[in-house]
Amino acid sequence: MNLRIRGMLNLETMLLRSSDGLIYYQFPILNRCAGISHGVFTRKGGVSQGPYESLNMAIHNGDRVEDVCENRSRMAKALGGNVRLVCCSQVHGDGVHVLSRMDIDSSDERLIVADALVTDIPGIALVIQVADCQSVLLFDPERRVIANVHSGWRGSIANIVGKAVRVMQERFGSKAEHIRAGIGPSLGACCAEFIHYRTEIPEVFWSYRVDDTHFDFWRLTRDQLTAEGVLESHIEDSGVCTRCRSDLFFSYRRRKVTGRFASAILLQ
Repeated sequence: MNLRIRGMLNLETMLLRSSDGLIYYQFPILNRCAGISHGVFTRKGGVSQGPYESLNMAIHNGDRVEDVCENRSRMAKALGGNVRLVCCSQVHGDGVHVLSRMDIDSSDERLIVADALVTDIPGIALVIQVADCQSVLLFDPERRVIANVHSGWRGSIANIVGKAVRVMQERFGSKAEHIRAGIGPSLGACCAEFIHYRTEIPEVFWSYRVDDTHFDFWRLTRDQLTAEGVLESHIEDSGVCTRCRSDLFFSYRRRKVTGRFASAILLQ
């Protein structure tokens, strides 16, 4: 379980950034690409209080709306200033939503019910909010298409990340071998425990167990990406478990009442 694999990073090898007290990380493989901005934002640098302290990005989990709006404003500034953030109503499904101009003009994220966002429109930050689930950032530098995927264990079973890659191919002409991917902080195999996995997780996925009840969903996501044709050398995994590092990232497994941190990506 301690074996490092190609493309697996850690907090020392990810790129640390800060903006007016807000702390976030970047994937080296995405940072080397021209014309995009991205970040995996920690829970540091916001104004939320109590269990949501401090950079909570979720607006419907009990936090003060005005505090979340301020937190999101700070994230937009870190991403480049005059940036429109687009969030969605995440339902742990496999819906992939391609953004339209109507989506961008709306301020109600509940109107977009999906767990993956895709666009080729510049200046739009695709935002996914998590607290143990994976966020997977995708970028095709040839066709200039980005995606942000919310993949919890249900999404992983439904292969939402593979579906997002196929949408990029079918709608925008992307080639899988051109796509770069960054797998954000989430439950590691150390903490992804499923006591009732026999009734929750289909048997075809049991090979991803690392012991009697723990699963390696990072490896599953990598396998799903490579199965679609994404090159192993184009995938980076943060290698950071949110439950172990709840000092930096919100973790639902660690504290049931908690905030959500965000990952975001945009075409400049």
